[in-house]
Amino acid sequence: MRDKPQTPQEQLSWLKLRFMQENYRAMADEAPQKNWSHQEYFEYLLQGETDLRWDNGINRRIRMARFPVLKTLDQFRWTWPKKINRAQVQQVCRLNFIEQKANVIFLGGVGMGKTHLATAIGYQACLKGYTVLFATAIDVINTLLADQAAGQLKKGLKKYLKPDLLILDELGYLPIDKQGADLLFQIISFRYEKGAVMITSNRTYKEWPQIFNNDATLTSALLDRLLHHADTLVIEGKSYRMKEQVTE
Repeated sequence: MRDKPQTPQEQLSWLKLRFMQENYRAMADEAPQKNWSHQEYFEYLLQGETDLRWDNGINRRIRMARFPVLKTLDQFRWTWPKKINRAQVQQVCRLNFIEQKANVIFLGGVGMGKTHLATAIGYQACLKGYTVLFATAIDVINTLLADQAAGQLKKGLKKYLKPDLLILDELGYLPIDKQGADLLFQIISFRYEKGAVMITSNRTYKEWPQIFNNDATLTSALLDRLLHHADTLVIEGKSYRMKEQVTE
C-alpha cells in the first residue's frame, strides 16, 4: 500500500490536478509581478484546471462519437441544395432537441449533405458537453447481430442507449431483413422519450416499409415512436458529389 501523499506535487498528482501540478510554482512566481491577490492566484489556477479538463472532455467525446470525418456547419454549401430550410437546421443546431429527448430526421437523395449536417450537429453537441455516438444503420445491425450470436445482446444494446444523442446514418441505403428490423425497432423503442435520435435517410416515410422488410406493422410502430417528438428536415436537389459531372 502506498504512503499518503505529503508534498504539493504528490498531492496534486494523486488528485489528478494536472494543470495545477505543472503550473502552480510558475504561477506563484508570476503572482507578485502582476500583483495578484491570493484569491486571484487560486482562481487562475482553478480556471486553468477547468479549461484543461473541459478540453480533454471535448476530445474524449469526439473520439467516442466515432464520426467518420469531422464536419462543421460553416463548411456546408447552403447554395447547393435546391430546397433546404436553413432556419430549421440552425434551430436544430441549438440542441434543444437533445434536452427534450426528441428526434431529428434528415430526408433527401444521395449526396445532398445529410451526413455532413448530422455530423456537424453531433460535433456541436460534443462541444456543448453531450455524449454522442455516430453509426450507419447497417453497422448497428451487424454489430447487434454479432452480439446476439454471442449471447451479449443486452450488453450490445446498452452501447446505443447510453449516449445523449444517437446518430443513425444511411437508413434505407441497403435492405434490412426481419431480424435487423427488429433490432433497430428495439433501439428506437428503448430510446423513446429517454434519448435523442438523429436519422439520415434517402427514403420518404411512405417508402419506409420497404426498408423494414415490407413489415407495415413494425414500420408503423417505429414511426409512431420516432415522429411523436421529431423535426423532419427535407433536402432536395442534385448530388453534390456529382456536381462535376452535372456541370460538364
